Amino acid sequence: MNKHNDNPYANPPERARVIKRHGLFTRVWHWVNLVCLVILLMSGLQIFNAHPALYWGNDSSFDDPALQITAMRGDDGAPMGVVRIGGYRINTTGVLGLSRNDGELDTRAFPAWATLPGPQWLAMGRYWHFAAAWVFAPLLLAYLVYTLISPARRRLVWPTAAQWRGLPATIAHHARLKFDHSADYNGLQKLTYLLVLFGLLPLMVLTGLTMSPTMNAAWPWLLDVFGGRQSARTLHFIFAFLLVAFFVIHLGLVLISGVFNNLRSMITGRYRLGDDAPADKDNRHA
Repeated sequence: MNKHNDNPYANPPERARVIKRHGLFTRVWHWVNLVCLVILLMSGLQIFNAHPALYWGNDSSFDDPALQITAMRGDDGAPMGVVRIGGYRINTTGVLGLSRNDGELDTRAFPAWATLPGPQWLAMGRYWHFAAAWVFAPLLLAYLVYTLISPARRRLVWPTAAQWRGLPATIAHHARLKFDHSADYNGLQKLTYLLVLFGLLPLMVLTGLTMSPTMNAAWPWLLDVFGGRQSARTLHFIFAFLLVAFFVIHLGLVLISGVFNNLRSMITGRYRLGDDAPADKDNRHA
C-alpha cells in the first residue's frame, strides 16, 4: 500500500502527469455560478432585512416567528442585537440585529457590508436578486442535463460501488487532512457534489419560485409541496446557509489540498496527478 495513502478505497496513486480535467463549459459554469451565488446571497440578505423573521405555514404570524433577528434593550438599558429561535434568545450585538455602519450602531438584521446593493435598498436588492436568479437557474438546468447525458460527467458525480463501500474510510482519510491527486473524484467528493447539484441547488430554485405570486398561479402545487409561502421562505433561508457552509468547507479543502493545482484545473482545465507530488510547489513546473 502506498505510504502516503492508507485509505483502501481512495483512488489508486497515479504517475505524476498533467491531464485535462474540466472542459470549457464546466469551467465557465463554475465561475459564472460563483458570481451569481454571491449576488444572490448578498441581495437575499438585503431582502431579508426588510422583514427579518421567518415563519412556518402560509401566513406571517408576527407574534410568534420561528426565527427573528432584531434589536432590543438589555436589562441595563443598553441596546443589544439578538437572534430569537423559538423560545431561545442569543446575544449577537455587533454582528446580527445591531451592527456598526460608518462608526455608528445600526439596527438591521445583517450588517451593511453583507448586503447588496447598499445598506438599505429593498427595491434594488430585489432587482439584483432576480437578475442573478435568471442567469443562475437556466445555467443550473443546463449543467444538470449536461451531467446526466455526458458519461464523463456522470462518472465525476456518481460514486462507484467500491467508493460507496469505502465512504467511512474516505471520510476518516479526509479527517486526517490526507488527499490524493487523481483523475477521478473520490467517493466523498462525488456524494457531496451529487447532493449539492441535484438536491440543494434545485431546492433553492424551487423554494424561490414558490414565493412568487406569478408562479403560484402557474404552478399552485408548489405551495402544497413546501407547505405554504412562508414555509418556502424559511426553507429558502436554510438552504442558502447550507450552501454557505458547503462553500466555506469547499474553499478550505481547496486551500489545504493544493490551491494552485485546484485553481488551475478550474481556470485552464489542467490538473496534475500523482499522490507523491506536492500540490503547489512542484505543480508550478508541471
